[in-house]
Amino acid sequence: MTKPPLRVLDGGHDDPDPHRSLPHDIGAERQVLGAMMLSTRAVADARALLDGSEFYRPAHQEIWQAICGLADRGDPCEPTAVAAELGPRRLTKVGGGPYLHTLIQDTVSSTQAGYYSHRLAELAYARTIAMTGTHLIQLSHQATDGDATDLRGAVAAAVQDITTPDARGWPTPTPLEAARELPSFPLPMLPDWLAEYAARLAEQTQTPTDLSGCLALAVLAVAAGGKVWVQARGWREPTNLFTVIALGPGNRKSEVFAAMTGPIRAAETMLRDQAQPHITDIAIQRRVAEADMEKAEKAAINAIDAIVREQHLEDARIAAERLQELQIPAEPRLFSDDATPEILTSQLAQQGGRMAVLSPEGEIFSIAAGRYSGAPNFAVLKHGHAGEGMRIDRVGRPSEIIESAHVTLGICTQPDVLAGLADTPQFRGQGLLGRILYAVPHSLLGYRDPSPELIPAHITHTYTDTLTSLITRLHALTDPITLQFTDTALNAVQELLRETEPRYRPGNDLAHMPDWGGKYPGAVVRIAGLLHLAANHHGTWNKPITTDTFACARHIGDYYLTHAQAAYDLIGADPDLADARALRDWITRTGTHRFAASDAVQALRARFRKVADVEPGLRVLEAHGWVRRLPAPPRASGPGRSRAPVYEVHPNALEDASQDP
Repeated sequence: MTKPPLRVLDGGHDDPDPHRSLPHDIGAERQVLGAMMLSTRAVADARALLDGSEFYRPAHQEIWQAICGLADRGDPCEPTAVAAELGPRRLTKVGGGPYLHTLIQDTVSSTQAGYYSHRLAELAYARTIAMTGTHLIQLSHQATDGDATDLRGAVAAAVQDITTPDARGWPTPTPLEAARELPSFPLPMLPDWLAEYAARLAEQTQTPTDLSGCLALAVLAVAAGGKVWVQARGWREPTNLFTVIALGPGNRKSEVFAAMTGPIRAAETMLRDQAQPHITDIAIQRRVAEADMEKAEKAAINAIDAIVREQHLEDARIAAERLQELQIPAEPRLFSDDATPEILTSQLAQQGGRMAVLSPEGEIFSIAAGRYSGAPNFAVLKHGHAGEGMRIDRVGRPSEIIESAHVTLGICTQPDVLAGLADTPQFRGQGLLGRILYAVPHSLLGYRDPSPELIPAHITHTYTDTLTSLITRLHALTDPITLQFTDTALNAVQELLRETEPRYRPGNDLAHMPDWGGKYPGAVVRIAGLLHLAANHHGTWNKPITTDTFACARHIGDYYLTHAQAAYDLIGADPDLADARALRDWITRTGTHRFAASDAVQALRARFRKVADVEPGLRVLEAHGWVRRLPAPPRASGPGRSRAPVYEVHPNALEDASQDP
């Protein structure tokens, strides 16, 4: 928005020196002083922007100093008190007591102090420019006359006053990006056998503890998902989790994944070896039943006697029923490295509704977004997170019925992939983003120890044996079990619900992410169940979950909540915040210092269609201290629309934006 050139103004009042041409407005000065003597709020508004040197008339500077002296002592600032503060001699110099009363009588409104203070600050800056220009002309003449003074240095010093940003009255801008210090995964909240191995693995691989810590929960969810539920007050949660770690390349993710999932692979091999004789036996019985059915069918066809034919047909029917009963079970599978939604659904059907995807890459998201099918398909992930039933009917294939689907995700992906989730609106619209426990750890790349301490063999053996035993014990359960809380732990669950609920209200920290926040208490309950199972891995998990265990789960939940806020910031899931960033980028790119909302609409037509679309982003910028709305000028009498609000940009916006993380 282009500003009109400043003119010399007298505000309709006497000018002590009509021959000077420096910009000023005596009327604005009178309005500020009159408002300050009428209202303490006006005093605060004016002092936030002015220091007294902005007054062009010396008498007004004297009055300003007297008002400020009274305000500093907490005394009233009405004309009588100001006159007493000035004293007889100074009072005579400013025009006497009647002049002070005239200032009040001529004041339009004490609420306009902010507008007129801005006006005086602007005119004072204009006077500085004018005087600096005169000084520069003098410097140029000195150089012409042969003065050996450092001309460039003198010019730089002369223009410093007009180039240094004036941030009086401005708060320090708050970064729009997630500048918060993110906590590391709280490994001590895990049972000792799991926490010790995760910590030692992070040290050996020189990776963030977030990677091994989040995967520790994921492998517990692989063991328990579909076999264990946790009962809260009025609802229950399954024990599968969706965990996603955003970590860049070169951070040894594959090495950590291989180590953490090693016991799962070993348990899967053990379960497959145990199941193989049964699978082989069923396959043999099936072939025998097929042969019996075929033999009976041929005998029925060749039979001449009707009674004999009926006997062979009955034998064929019995063999067919037997064949229907003898379905060859699939080899036990606990997890997959990668799978399309269709394959994952089939694996769930084959494995009794239990399957996990553990991968050091984030391919599952791009596949679910429609890389191969051309259309997003999140059904299996949505149902699989909640433990819901599924019925899938496909042309040319038998129907697949899953009584209760349980999917666990343990994914490590690039931060750019996480940021790209916003490109597929269905991720947010269908609630998938709200089901994920995010971790956005700091990379150790560039700060790694080349000679780290290795994991002692006994710690590795303890981790492998304990996790393998837990997996096989839970896998052997024929029916799912339900864990209960102690009464005090159940009260702690209710307290979590009470504390979390107000945070969804407008203006609070979870207001822009209710999809994730709404599932946050349930995630803490799931984690409590997993910690309980890990602490009672010998099979004593039937006793109730204690308050201490829930406290550990809540501590881990707080970690995920902070990281989810950072992840949503990275994804751009808050539309108002995304609009604010777009406005800030436009301001810093164009060097705009003052603008109206219509200017932003015109410059960013691809994003904003009308002024109302800009307002939420402007409110965010105001709240973060990047812009402020200038006070509106007094409305002129007569018909006409009010002038559109004008926004001023923080003087340090360009510098702060370049440093914004």
